[in-house]
Amino acid sequence: TFLLLFSKRKVPDRALNIVGILVFWTWFPLLVSFLPNWTERVLFVLASFCVTSIQHVQFCLNHFAANVYVGPPKGNDWFEKQAGGTIDISCVSWMDWFYGGLQFQLEHHLFPRMPRCQLRKVSPFVRELCKKHDLPYRSLSFYEANVQTIKTLRDAALQARDLTNPVLKNLLWEAVNTHG
Repeated sequence: TFLLLFSKRKVPDRALNIVGILVFWTWFPLLVSFLPNWTERVLFVLASFCVTSIQHVQFCLNHFAANVYVGPPKGNDWFEKQAGGTIDISCVSWMDWFYGGLQFQLEHHLFPRMPRCQLRKVSPFVRELCKKHDLPYRSLSFYEANVQTIKTLRDAALQARDLTNPVLKNLLWEAVNTHG
């Protein structure tokens, strides 16, 4: 983020992004400084990063290997875009505490205000609806989702490496020219 924001490239809302980063990196150390000693400060930072890293992994697994929708919406295809843009993580019910309901990403996108504890119950209905309308319903194991995500990241890296032809619309081109 720092490299991009302080580069010569055109960045929408550059000043606002820089202000946001400065506010966070002023606020967070200030917050931590109010803890009574260095042990608690270090443990707080480690715990906060560990907890948020679990959520970050879940977001990556649920979205990175799924289709990306670029451009303005066409027609009434919202449900189809949700089915194509998310991946559920299959797990046993006693692991729901770990995922916090985020393993049912499609259901969460379709019913964002539904309590997380109800997403497992609605999942079979969503699966049947996708089957009825010939839409993808991807539910992968934690391992399979990691494999798919790593493959997607590898493909993106290989496409980004090929900058010899600037007209080539690779993933890097899309990120720079279509999202902002």
